[in-house]
Amino acid sequence: MATAEEVAKAAERRDVRDRWLLSAPALLVIFLAATGPLLIVLIYSFLTPGPYGDVKWQFSPDAWLSVFMERDIFDDTLSLAAAHVTIFWRSIKLAVVTTIATLALGFPTAYFMATRSEKTRDLWLFLITIPFWTNLLIRTFAVLQIIRNEGIINTILIKLGIVSAPVQILYTDTAILIGMAYVYLPLMVLPIYASMEKLDFRLVEAGYDLYATRFKVLRKIIFPLVKPGVIAGSILVFIPALGAYVTPSVLGGGKNMMLSNLIELQFGQGRNWPLGSALSITVMIIVMVALLAYVRNAGKSGVRHG
Repeated sequence: MATAEEVAKAAERRDVRDRWLLSAPALLVIFLAATGPLLIVLIYSFLTPGPYGDVKWQFSPDAWLSVFMERDIFDDTLSLAAAHVTIFWRSIKLAVVTTIATLALGFPTAYFMATRSEKTRDLWLFLITIPFWTNLLIRTFAVLQIIRNEGIINTILIKLGIVSAPVQILYTDTAILIGMAYVYLPLMVLPIYASMEKLDFRLVEAGYDLYATRFKVLRKIIFPLVKPGVIAGSILVFIPALGAYVTPSVLGGGKNMMLSNLIELQFGQGRNWPLGSALSITVMIIVMVALLAYVRNAGKSGVRHG
């Protein structure tokens, strides 16, 4: 005869089994939705491009070779694909600089919000989220109206006599940087604010009581305690900035391409789906490496503070 303990264990096993069976359909859909498209892209990257787009089901590693290399049309020798390398470098550089710019603007903004009264905090939080109410394309065109040759910035500079002719900002890397910093700034502010809100400001007061300078209080007390928010915000900004498509297309004018524009070109006018797939997987690998570096850094920081 089974004991009470054995009966309880059997009931627990049945409960676990029933939970898995009930959640299996949803888990299967999520798994297929997450891995299915990625698997298709991975397979396409090892195939041969078709003459009018699509792919030929013939194995070929040429797409991966073409990510950073190119063949000479005369003697078939391999050389570095300067255009691709330039686009990779521009994309990573702009993503990193955008992250730094949003951090420089977002950190003091989050600190300002966290040091207000509770009612005022809610108002500032509401104001920060207002840009999300508007479509990304509309926000990008708003930036375009500000920085174009006849835009607000150039009009003010000319009227003040600072410049005699419009400053060319539009269709440059600077324009893309301004646009991405504006678009992704709330993604940096919100995680830092979430960490700042939990900060015990008595520690800050104690630092001042011990004659620490403002910079030392920031470096030794505030920043280490809100570092998880900084890391989360940096991830939330870097990843979409690396794969940005709308902002570089509108503000770069097609002259300053980023990785997403290059991928779209291969699937569109280039009719080279395998190369587009290989580039997509390469971008994903770069993002994964960045995420692992952030997580590792956060883990070491947690161990040191622990």
